Amino acid sequence: MSYGIKAYKAVGIKDDLAIADPHRVIQLLMQGALENLAKAKGCIERKDFAGKSATLSKGMTIISSLQNCLDMEASPEISENLASLYDFMVNHLILASRENSIDKITEVMELLLTIKSAWDQIPVKDREEAYRLQQQKAQGAA
Repeated sequence: MSYGIKAYKAVGIKDDLAIADPHRVIQLLMQGALENLAKAKGCIERKDFAGKSATLSKGMTIISSLQNCLDMEASPEISENLASLYDFMVNHLILASRENSIDKITEVMELLLTIKSAWDQIPVKDREEAYRLQQQKAQGAA
């Protein structure tokens, strides 16, 4: 990919993040993780082990960030299940890196796509209610 296209994509993502609501930020994180995992698969196929390490590391960092975004108080059961699933994904990617396993990366991508699909289907009305509740909670803590 040429430098110009990379720069354009980077600016586009920064612009998107600058105006994104919390729901969109999570969507962008998931998208970024999926893109890095897809790149890692390509690196394994090309025997580019430095590239594999870099892209898997980015993917794992993003998944860990998603885990850190979980609100364990708002819905503990869902948050705990997602935290366990994110732990599984990171551990599976560590194995994938060690074994150069495209199949393990694919398994993680499929799990993440399932989560992202559900996330993408959250209605705007429900998102707005969640933001309102978060603001009330933050004001009550202040």
